Amino acid sequence: MRVGVVSDTHNLLRPEVLERLAGCERILHAGDVGDLEILEGLRRIAPVEAIRGNTDAGATAAGLPEVLKGELDGLPFLMVHRREDIDRTWPARFRLLVFGHSHRPELEWRGDCLLLNPGACGRRRFHLPLTLAILTVADNRIVPEILSVE
Repeated sequence: MRVGVVSDTHNLLRPEVLERLAGCERILHAGDVGDLEILEGLRRIAPVEAIRGNTDAGATAAGLPEVLKGELDGLPFLMVHRREDIDRTWPARFRLLVFGHSHRPELEWRGDCLLLNPGACGRRRFHLPLTLAILTVADNRIVPEILSVE
C-alpha cells in the first residue's frame, strides 16, 4: 500500500504535491488544512483522512477531528497536529504516529513505531523546505520517504 502524508497546506494545494501523490491509495493530512476544498482536491487522487490543526477554523475545524486513529494495511496509526500532544505511552501502542505543525520534516523510530512529520507543503514559512512523505506499507513493515515539493 502506498500512502501519502501531508501537513500544513494552509489553503494552498500545489500542483507538485498532486504529482508526488499520484498513485497513492490513501492520503493522511496532519492538520492546518485551510479550506475544505483542499481535501476535495486530494480526494481526486485517493481517499483522505484529515485532522484539524491550530489554524483551522470555521467549517474546516467543525468538520475535522483533533485526533484520528486508524489502520494502514493492519498496522495501527494515530495522527495529531502537534508533536507535543503525543503521549509517551503511544509508541508502544501504535506502529505510526503522524504529526505536523512545525513545518519541519522528521522521521524517528522508537522501537517498532515510526514518528513522522511530513513537513509542510503549502505556504512557505520559516525558510524551511516544502516536503511531504510517502509511506510504503506491506508485510507488517512501514518504509518512509520524505520528498521535496520544490
